Amino acid sequence: EKAKLLRSQPAQIVEPKGLLYVQQREFAVTTPKDGSVSILGSDDATTCHIVVLRHTGSGATCLTHCDGSDTEAEVSLIMSSVKSLSSSTGCGRLEVHLVGGFNDDRQLSQKLTNQLLRAFDLQPEDVHLVTFCVTELNDREEQDIHFPIIYGIAVNVKTAEIFPATFPEKGPDEDLRSAHVLTGAPLTNIYDAKTEQLRIGPYFWGPFPHVDFWLEQDDAQILQNLSTSPLAEPPHFVSHIRSTLTFLKEHPFPSRSLFPDRKPRIYKKNEEGLWEQVCSDKI
Repeated sequence: EKAKLLRSQPAQIVEPKGLLYVQQREFAVTTPKDGSVSILGSDDATTCHIVVLRHTGSGATCLTHCDGSDTEAEVSLIMSSVKSLSSSTGCGRLEVHLVGGFNDDRQLSQKLTNQLLRAFDLQPEDVHLVTFCVTELNDREEQDIHFPIIYGIAVNVKTAEIFPATFPEKGPDEDLRSAHVLTGAPLTNIYDAKTEQLRIGPYFWGPFPHVDFWLEQDDAQILQNLSTSPLAEPPHFVSHIRSTLTFLKEHPFPSRSLFPDRKPRIYKKNEEGLWEQVCSDKI
């Protein structure tokens, strides 16, 4: 019933004001007291799942975009991140919302759904499954081709409302963050709720293998080889991958070009509610 309700809502366009956008293999956690961020969101999930974990007592809310790389470790991470912001709260329970995936040919969505359910089940705490809109419950078919119905969601940290969403603005540092994922990064926490700062990096990788070869390929080749579900990708998938590959080509050694001082790039929301970079020496 809950999945049906969620699927029936049209995707809302979420503007950057007050938004913290979470990319694949990233997570962010905050509470309703946050003066900078009121919405956490992520999209472009095909076989990936977006997970929202919330403590009803403290209102601490975590959103992550999982791709099945190390599900058990990722669930432990997000559990401890929510618990660390809920420690002083006596009452309340942990609730989880799972959205994403579809009936893909390789059954990657189904595998990820099972991994997530198992990982939450293994937690010592009780976790209540409130929204389950994944894989076959998020699937639509068009001329024998399967697609996800919902590609992205947002959660309002203040009201706990969850809704299908798209995001015109996925920054800051969109290419840098995508490059981090493409080079095999583990799940990374990008936000410090206490200081209300978005922290990116420092990230390190070596030259990306065959980057010139990939950049020479046509769109069809990139789609076929660099996507888990070529037929169901959103229209901007290829341009996004090209942009990330170009970034990796320009920065084969981020320790030199991007993070020479080994410090993260730090952003805070300005008065307009938009991210603005802060000089690290001010911290």
